[in-house]
Amino acid sequence: MKLNYKRVVLVGMAFFLIMAFWQAYDAIIPLILTNHFGLSQTYSGIIMSFDNILAVFMLPMFGAISDKVNTKYGKRTPFILFGTIVAVIAFMALTLIDNYQMAKVIGENLGMLQAGDMQDEAFAAMAQELAFKLTLENPLPLIGFIATLLVVLVAMATFRSPAVALMPDVTVKPLRSKANAIINLTGTAGGIIVLVLGMVFATSDRCYMQYTGYVGAVCAVMLVGLIVFILTVKERRWASEMEEQSIALGIDNEEAENTSESKRKLSRGEMTSLLLILASVALWYIGYNSITSKYSVYATNILGFDFNFTLIIAQAAAIVSYIPVGILSSKFGRRKTILAGILILAAAFLIGHFVTPSTPELVMYPVFALAGIGWATINVNSFPMAVELARGGDVGKYTGYYYTASMAAQIVAPIISGMLYEACGMRNVFFIFGTVFVLLSFVTMLFVKHGDSKPIEKKSLLEKLDVDD
Repeated sequence: MKLNYKRVVLVGMAFFLIMAFWQAYDAIIPLILTNHFGLSQTYSGIIMSFDNILAVFMLPMFGAISDKVNTKYGKRTPFILFGTIVAVIAFMALTLIDNYQMAKVIGENLGMLQAGDMQDEAFAAMAQELAFKLTLENPLPLIGFIATLLVVLVAMATFRSPAVALMPDVTVKPLRSKANAIINLTGTAGGIIVLVLGMVFATSDRCYMQYTGYVGAVCAVMLVGLIVFILTVKERRWASEMEEQSIALGIDNEEAENTSESKRKLSRGEMTSLLLILASVALWYIGYNSITSKYSVYATNILGFDFNFTLIIAQAAAIVSYIPVGILSSKFGRRKTILAGILILAAAFLIGHFVTPSTPELVMYPVFALAGIGWATINVNSFPMAVELARGGDVGKYTGYYYTASMAAQIVAPIISGMLYEACGMRNVFFIFGTVFVLLSFVTMLFVKHGDSKPIEKKSLLEKLDVDD
């Protein structure tokens, strides 16, 4: 039993284009809202949270809908095709609205903007105030921008669960952690390409620029990913082959014998495990997101460190870890691997608490490398563990459950942690808050009894000699 890496990479092109979009979205939308429309960080943050709020409701809904769809192109492919096209068109339209607003801001304040330095905090605040004044005088561009942004976010939400659910549709259960590692690598490649485009278009160097060219390049990357996906992925055939392979290997025979319409309810023990898995997902996302979403503030205001390189190290460590973690989980089991990852992540956060402004910045690099490894160890295995419990064609629905837990956590994490920082001081509780919630996920995961992969014994001599799977 070997993983078809080429097939997984091609399936992962859907995740590739998703990550390309979100990398661009997170990079420029906050800049547009604050610099071009003059919104405060609070209002900008509220608008930026729309995607997570929509995701809580839409991801499980469209995951479940895609389970019931049956076209000649498959269950998931139609959602990926139409969702991407609508998102690309609306994303481009966003930049046209922004261009109109920016032209108005520059036209009204050209002399001041040319004479000032946006790196100066007082000048930046003045420029933002003038932009907000123009927005209040004519709010229609902002209204149009937000309405179009909602179209983009809804379009992206319609196919995220179907795109992610496609991997377990075409991959036998014991190999899903490995496959998820490849999917994560493919998605990361999309994000890295967009980061390079950001450097080419100098999106971080100019506060007042037209993003049409940059977004056009990003949309081109998304469309290339979509074209590769449509031309190469044979969803129905690959899903059928996966079912045949599962039967041949004796995996989940009960599910294979059932039709897609017949639903076997989870047993009480399986339902308990599912709820514990989702609780674990929510808890470690609260802990992890509370650190990553505010580390730039903590590093700058408390430690006096440069946060960029530290976060790059964490991401690089995660990338390097994906495939080894997938291999280890296939040998030791997903639950044990996740528990180890939780301990690694909690240890990294706990060590980070003892780093002070007088500590050499170099010390923080291995701390975040350790955090990246721990997060990769958790992330590679948690989604396959949730969909392992899916029965009778419910993979999309369970994918939605998984993302509901993670997105809900990312909504509440900055709110809860922010209140605690104000009450107790950021220096005192920043890393401790993350450590506590990550360790709470260890407790819930410890009681999970279902969702692990079932190792398949190799029956032939050639299979026993095969160490690649």
